[in-house]
Amino acid sequence: MNQDLTQQWLTEIQVLKEQMAGLQGDRDAAWESAQKWRQLYNTEAEQRRTDAQLSQQVIASLKADLHKLQGLEVKTLAAGTPVTAIQEEIKQLKSVEDLQAQLIAVIKERSRLLQALKTEQDNHAQTRNSLTTALGDAIDSLTRERASKEEEKGKNS
Repeated sequence: MNQDLTQQWLTEIQVLKEQMAGLQGDRDAAWESAQKWRQLYNTEAEQRRTDAQLSQQVIASLKADLHKLQGLEVKTLAAGTPVTAIQEEIKQLKSVEDLQAQLIAVIKERSRLLQALKTEQDNHAQTRNSLTTALGDAIDSLTRERASKEEEKGKNS
């Protein structure tokens, strides 16, 4: 009888060890999955920062090109206040047609920049939604896995 009880305890200990090993494996897999999602998020965030920086550089370059094309030197902008630079540019206009052409160019550039900003905002929102959904799915999956393990543990006890 004593030997049967000892064998029963040893069997129970072995079952618990196996369950523990399985749970540790599940924990490790969940940790690796979380690490993978963190890495994906960080990679995407870095790409967005890089894209934003490149866009800012392109905008600065285009602004410099626009000033050169309009005959307005960058030095003039740096030397005086923006109001002074604008006044200088207005003085260079000789006719209403020149003013209209200048206004059309400015409106086109404004529209282009607004569209670029909207596109970047849309891309950012889409990325944020995708990453939030993926993170939520991972958390839900981990929660379900833990719940099923707890349920199994409760049944085996």
